[in-house]
Amino acid sequence: MITEGVTPSLHVDYKHSRIKQYHKQNRALRTETTINDTRDFGVGKRLHNLPALREIGFTANRRLIDVQRTSADCHIGQQAFDQVCAPVVINHQRAAALRFGDPRVQALLSVLVVFRLLPTGFSNRDLRTHLAPLLGLDPSTMTAGRMTYDLRRLRLHQIIQRIPHTNRYQVTPFGLQVAIFFSRAYSRLFRAGLSEICDPTAINTPLRRHFDRLAQAITAHVDQLNLAA
Repeated sequence: MITEGVTPSLHVDYKHSRIKQYHKQNRALRTETTINDTRDFGVGKRLHNLPALREIGFTANRRLIDVQRTSADCHIGQQAFDQVCAPVVINHQRAAALRFGDPRVQALLSVLVVFRLLPTGFSNRDLRTHLAPLLGLDPSTMTAGRMTYDLRRLRLHQIIQRIPHTNRYQVTPFGLQVAIFFSRAYSRLFRAGLSEICDPTAINTPLRRHFDRLAQAITAHVDQLNLAA
């Protein structure tokens, strides 16, 4: 809730640690990380560990700010769009396309946005648990093998990368940009826009009026050329 006269703030909690973000004296955005228990990150409490804690804090701040910057400007170029929407071959490994508008692809990319800030990444089970409800399925009905196929597709398209020596994955900066762009373009532009244009029961919105005028102009032009059926 944003209320006039009240400075909004953002709080991100992880175990005993927290990131707080707010406007400092209404002049600049301030991002600060507080680590209350060094064991949350596998670091000791002695003074010589301070440089490592500083790096953890700065990294957390940068990750949050990078996500916010990408969220504010998530557009991708034609080359990147075509790269994702076409099959790829990496080191003799082929991965199917991640086609825009495909229900499973859209659900996969929507889930990845949730995982971007997790410091330890996500697993096959994590993905399955979050993906199933978006597809109207029970997580128990989704096999680990099918998730492995999806993870392989995402990895070869450079949307995610495996964390070394683990079975966990992280969303790449490029992957986050693609995930946000695909999710927003599909849900806000295509689904909402096409419902206004194509649904006969849609209310008289500005977009619907413009498309009606376009249809009338095309029909009139065809009539003038005597091309009507």
